[in-house]
Amino acid sequence: MAKITRRTVLGTGAATTMFPVGIGARPVLPAPVRETGDAVRLALRVNGEAVSVTIDSRASLLDLLRERLKLSGTKKGCDHGQCGACTVHLNGRAVVSCLTIAAKADGANVRTIEGVGSGNSLHPMQRAFIDHDALQCGYCTPGQIMSAIACMQDGQALDRASIREFMSGNLCRCGAYLGIVAAIEAVATDRRRD
Repeated sequence: MAKITRRTVLGTGAATTMFPVGIGARPVLPAPVRETGDAVRLALRVNGEAVSVTIDSRASLLDLLRERLKLSGTKKGCDHGQCGACTVHLNGRAVVSCLTIAAKADGANVRTIEGVGSGNSLHPMQRAFIDHDALQCGYCTPGQIMSAIACMQDGQALDRASIREFMSGNLCRCGAYLGIVAAIEAVATDRRRD
């Protein structure tokens, strides 16, 4: 009598899943995925430029920016709105673009990391991130900078505690938090002097 082991059960299960039993039987292939969302036409401004595009009604703002408009600065991190890597400004407010339906941006102004500097000049926050070593691998940096600018615009860069609270939705796997807070604090101090 053959000994039945876990390995033979798993192997048999895998084989019968891939190859149906029976003479002349065809392999069972998964049905192709069909697009069921409606197409929507959007007109919006991205980094100051007018954009008109037709998209699937279920597309996220992140996918519109990265896949359709080829603005790859906005990063896809967790795709659940928990890491902040995809932060952009929508009508002046910081939002996580992975949870924002693109169709909601119709008629809106969207600003991404590509739109924060002017010409060849860096935004003061970008310069501060460099000066204060507020980045390591750089993957989260675009979202961190977009949130940091929003922190300044919303008047939340009052002290280190308020900066940390505001920035708590942005994760940095490398742990560059001290530099990030220092960069925001430096730009806030410069703004108060002006």
